[in-house]
Amino acid sequence: MTTHEVVNQVPPLVGHDTADDPALLEGVAREGAGWAVAELHDLGRLAGGEQAAEHGRLANEHPPVLRTHDRYGHRVDEVEFHPSWHELMRTAVGHGLHAAPWADGRPGAHVARAARFHVWRPDAGHGCPISMTYAAVPALRHSPELAARYEPLLTTTEYDFGLRAPQTKRGLLAGMSMTEKQGGSDVRANTTTARPEPDGSYRLVGHKWFTSAPMCDLFLTLAQAPGGLTCFLVPRVLPDGARNPMRLMRLKDKLGNRSNASAEVEYEHAVAWRVGDEGRGVRTIIDMVNLTRLDCVIGAAAGMRQGVTTAVHHATHRRAFGRYLVDQPLMRNVLADLAVESEAATVLMTRLAGATDRSARGDDGETAFKRLALAVGKYWVCKRWPGHAAEALECLGGNGYVEESGMPRLFRESPLNSIWEGSGNVAALDVLRALTREPQVLAAYEAEVAAAAGADARLDAAVRRVRDELADGTDLELRARRVVERLALVLQGALLVRHGHPAVADAFCASRLAGDHGQAYGTLPGGLDLAAIIDRATAKIG
Repeated sequence: MTTHEVVNQVPPLVGHDTADDPALLEGVAREGAGWAVAELHDLGRLAGGEQAAEHGRLANEHPPVLRTHDRYGHRVDEVEFHPSWHELMRTAVGHGLHAAPWADGRPGAHVARAARFHVWRPDAGHGCPISMTYAAVPALRHSPELAARYEPLLTTTEYDFGLRAPQTKRGLLAGMSMTEKQGGSDVRANTTTARPEPDGSYRLVGHKWFTSAPMCDLFLTLAQAPGGLTCFLVPRVLPDGARNPMRLMRLKDKLGNRSNASAEVEYEHAVAWRVGDEGRGVRTIIDMVNLTRLDCVIGAAAGMRQGVTTAVHHATHRRAFGRYLVDQPLMRNVLADLAVESEAATVLMTRLAGATDRSARGDDGETAFKRLALAVGKYWVCKRWPGHAAEALECLGGNGYVEESGMPRLFRESPLNSIWEGSGNVAALDVLRALTREPQVLAAYEAEVAAAAGADARLDAAVRRVRDELADGTDLELRARRVVERLALVLQGALLVRHGHPAVADAFCASRLAGDHGQAYGTLPGGLDLAAIIDRATAKIG
């Protein structure tokens, strides 16, 4: 006998197009990738389907397993993944989310790739090797011979898993291995050594403390060569088919990102080839670091969008105290506030992708803008995600606290992007470094913000406050986070005023710039068009 009928439960959020995101589509068109919209919707419908959600769930519930030896005792250092991981990877590579833009001559190729990376989010973990493969290409180009050999295989849309000689595979993935136990972000403290050989190769001896996606085919790593800290290319398998002695000691037991393997590695005279000049390792690998920072911003913006659309979907179908949650004023305030934060992240993300695209094509002005804005965006957008994820989860109440909802996975993932490729302090200090050493980057930032001058008095006042902060040279390092936060808010405000929906721009300027806002989400002032804001965050099912 049944005790009750199940009612007032929310239907699954499946059968929608994750690319049906007004802020994203507007940014894609604005930044020169309108030609990619049809394919973006195809991928969005795939991402919003039931099968993709199931692959994401299974990849996380069955995390990778390290096999250090085979049955006979031979060292193999292999990582096994659930079939759903491979399906997610196959889709990502097949749609060019990895390094494909570097082989695409169309203006806007990097914008299209950023949008696809934003849309394809059934699981965040598999995005790590996808992101690193994208970012590896410009660093690898410091050695034209290596780039000519490997770039065609990094940019192809063939996913070919397995440890085999790189030149025998249909496609390759690349990773990055920098940090060590004693240094962390201070990579100049690295102790791994690189001994040159007569044939031009090197032998690496040492360790790496956090190497994500160790099943990749190639790795860019740092080691101390005779001429100082240098960047190297380390293949997992050598050209003759032998395993390179890059030993996987164990996999990390992480807070989130569980579908992706992250390993502790030891090099036992591993074979490596130099990328760039000896002693210029940081300058060489920074090209890779900066592009993975872009993907940190994209991932955080995508996570915010996923969180707010899930919260709005729940509130639209759930009744409490005689009304649907979405019709209750306080919940509307929370949802609208989450949506404003999401759109501010997305408009900045698409602008950074546009700057990356034009910089790759030789635009010096965009290169200067990207140098500062990317560090500012990496700091701020990634910092905002954990609080956003927590509030979105709370909108679902107890239903959001259980694993089946997917919200705990989103919440556990949210701190990563602020840590990856330089935590908050590293990013903030990088902004100061750019401001003091490269005066052209501030000029580029000010030109971007000035394009919105006079459009909103609250924005104009915030611009003046930022100038005052920068003019005050006392205790600048102590105030670094404060300065970067204001730079980020002004930039987001300027972009929203120029390009965003009027209701979203109004709410952002009132709350984030004019200070008419509390410390928590859901404290927007009255008089805003909350209905228009929430509608833009509503997933259209069917």
